[in-house]
Amino acid sequence: MRAICLVSGGMDSCVTVAEAHAANHELFLLHINYGQRTEQRELQAFQDIALHYRVPASHTMSCSIQHLAAIGGSSLTDKSIPVTEANLHSTEIPTSYVPFRNAHMLSIAVSWAEVCGAKRVYIGAVYEDSSGYPDCRPEYYEAFNRVVKVGTAAGDIKIVTPIIHLRKDEIVKRAVELSAPLAKTWSCYQSEDEACGICDSCALRLRGFQRAGIIDPISYRSRPLYQ
Repeated sequence: MRAICLVSGGMDSCVTVAEAHAANHELFLLHINYGQRTEQRELQAFQDIALHYRVPASHTMSCSIQHLAAIGGSSLTDKSIPVTEANLHSTEIPTSYVPFRNAHMLSIAVSWAEVCGAKRVYIGAVYEDSSGYPDCRPEYYEAFNRVVKVGTAAGDIKIVTPIIHLRKDEIVKRAVELSAPLAKTWSCYQSEDEACGICDSCALRLRGFQRAGIIDPISYRSRPLYQ
């Protein structure tokens, strides 16, 4: 069975590709440029992951939805909004939230799935992130699957979220089990040379590695200890 995998180039999307690969899907990898600060580094990670899994060029696609940057409202796409330092205990929506971003991405993936005959769309959404990102909640994907069922020609495409209920440390351990190439991934929200270590994404990733008792293989400017 063919599967579209949304691949940002981060740890979660890499492990999601590994899950689809372990399920013996024929992989089609999709990367989305939405005007984010670290797009070039994320694109490199996407290409490295595709190379690792030997996905042919005909099965990869990079699309642009930079209108999200024009819309603004996020520190990831608007450089006048600073990327805030991580507060992993906050229940507020962080400045890094890109309004309704995942709906745009999923729509592209489903469109490609209809054309190439894929029956599954994999996305690395994680419920642990949902206190900040409303489009990472399980009920969001349940609702989107209903839309896909009634809004596609055959109604047989399903969005799959294989790591949505895992904590970051469990994702790290799962990556090791699946031999996912975490050294090729990039999660930082604001830096493209060395990961900053203090944005929300770096903090969640570092805490996951720390709790798993595994050293993160990528380079950081600083590696704070997170509880």
